[in-house]
Amino acid sequence: MATLVDWGWDARWAEAFGDEAGRAPARVIEEQRGAYRVVCGDGEHAARITGAQRHKSEARADLPAVGDWVAAERLPQDGTLVIRRVLPRRSKLSRKAAGETTEEQLIAANLDSVFVMTSLDADFNARRLERFLTVCRESGAEPVVVLNKLDACADPLPFLGEARLVALSAPVVTISAKTGHGVEGLAAWIRPGRTVGCVGTSGVGKSTLINRRLGAEKFKTAETRASDARGRHTTTHRQLVLLPGGGVLLDTPGMREMQLWESDKGLAAAFDEIASLAPACRFRDCGHDAEPGCAVKAAVESGALDPARLESFHKLKREAAFQARRVDEAAAAAKKKKDKAQSNSLKQHPRYKR
Repeated sequence: MATLVDWGWDARWAEAFGDEAGRAPARVIEEQRGAYRVVCGDGEHAARITGAQRHKSEARADLPAVGDWVAAERLPQDGTLVIRRVLPRRSKLSRKAAGETTEEQLIAANLDSVFVMTSLDADFNARRLERFLTVCRESGAEPVVVLNKLDACADPLPFLGEARLVALSAPVVTISAKTGHGVEGLAAWIRPGRTVGCVGTSGVGKSTLINRRLGAEKFKTAETRASDARGRHTTTHRQLVLLPGGGVLLDTPGMREMQLWESDKGLAAAFDEIASLAPACRFRDCGHDAEPGCAVKAAVESGALDPARLESFHKLKREAAFQARRVDEAAAAAKKKKDKAQSNSLKQHPRYKR
């Protein structure tokens, strides 16, 4: 039977857990609509959190997420496993939740690396790849660009060139998850005790890759549409999978959009060539737009910097600034609502009425 060490437990996690009487360490390996599945020292179990815990959480991102290490307690009355505490996260992969709500959606926690997967076909998009890389670099995990479907691509070199241009220092690997060609090159990141996430749009081959590593068709897959090379959703929830040769892989549903949440560090790292040019600008707060003496604009004019990179940088930076304003406004509105509720509660107190 697999041990917690196989799932990534180590001395640092043991120190963070400490000595909690009556509680045991566990890792969240699956979450569906607020129901959890965790792995403990004695195997896998269903688990839950209490209503009080859910009520006290200020945001959904405060609740347990796939990849979290937690302190769990088994209730004596019915044997239910309850998650009592989430250990401090080493990395956090998150994005803005879909829709109009200003809320963080936590994709996974405690990933060591992230495979940013895309296809060597018509669905390849360098600008979308930049966005995924920005989010991954912000998470604290190491990003790896994985170009899949080598078996269906007559000439991968143009895709490879574009991917390397936006990946910068991140490794770029070409594979065919369908045939297995090149998959052995991922062994540098898939190792015992390490956790690797797979993210990308629908149909890029995340589940196919995990099935190949498992040596079994555990996860459902579907062919992409021939008209536009786009895939259909087959994975419906996030799940950690322990691989036979060691290492843990995370399968995620396809994400057509990856809106930024926190992204200051991620943007600087994803556009490192722009960040490295910025100190040479005449003005310290140069926006690299219309300011005189801008080293970044000069690099574009000389051909040293791809203009599409600068345009994408500006677009993502504007989005990040807009998102930050919305978060501040939402926080101010929430505080006002809380203060009003406390004031109304105080007015109902007998001493206040007297």
